[in-house]
Amino acid sequence: MTTSERHLRDLRAGDDPPVVLVPGIDGTALLFYRQQPLLSEHFDTVAFPLPTGSVPSMTMATLVNDLAELVREVANDGALLVAESFGGALSMSLAIEHPELVRGLVIVNSFPYLDMRFKLRTAPWILRSIPWAAMPIVRRYTSDHLHSPHTDATDIAEFRERAKAIDRDSYIRRLQILADFDLRPRLHEIEAPTLFLAGDRDRLLPSVRWARYMHERVRRSSFEVLAGYGHVCLIDHDLDLTETVMPWWHDVGAEHSGR
Repeated sequence: MTTSERHLRDLRAGDDPPVVLVPGIDGTALLFYRQQPLLSEHFDTVAFPLPTGSVPSMTMATLVNDLAELVREVANDGALLVAESFGGALSMSLAIEHPELVRGLVIVNSFPYLDMRFKLRTAPWILRSIPWAAMPIVRRYTSDHLHSPHTDATDIAEFRERAKAIDRDSYIRRLQILADFDLRPRLHEIEAPTLFLAGDRDRLLPSVRWARYMHERVRRSSFEVLAGYGHVCLIDHDLDLTETVMPWWHDVGAEHSGR
């Protein structure tokens, strides 16, 4: 299967390296709809929908291999990975296993470990008991935990519409993967310059606490709080990642390009 068949692409003339957008646990890569055009003004961009095939054998290691394959397809000298939540955990894992493929990391509302082990182990059973067609109704009652306080009603409606594309089996499998995931002992192995961003109104995860924790252990990292933003913040009409990413990349990118 070719890259154009497997991945949402927005390749335009721009600076090296290309940006690879790595989605959260939804896996669709459809929630980058606001940020991808903005980033494409500066970089070639490729969005990486998480695989939905071979679900029983899916592990974090197989996802790392899939992401590595894409980076090799689109970049001659590594890529800048922009990732949210689950995608941040995946992208940091790639940076450890294949440092030559990662020029930089922008990690949004992510984590190296989740201590809600009981919830992670019981959630798949609960999700299997709910008709998947009923999930849009469930999401209406979980909006407060997902979105920023000021998220537009139109963006919430867009989120719900795009969330209909989430594949049930692979979503549940990713939850199971997180039940055993722990990157804490290996954070010091990340060599790529890294920008940790965390919304201080995230009610789903303690994103600020985890961002600070990771920043203290990743040598070449920076940390910024996204004031007023929740977990699913990349859909917000007033958030432009380039306003934070571009100054940071201008500082660290030139240094890293001379490796």
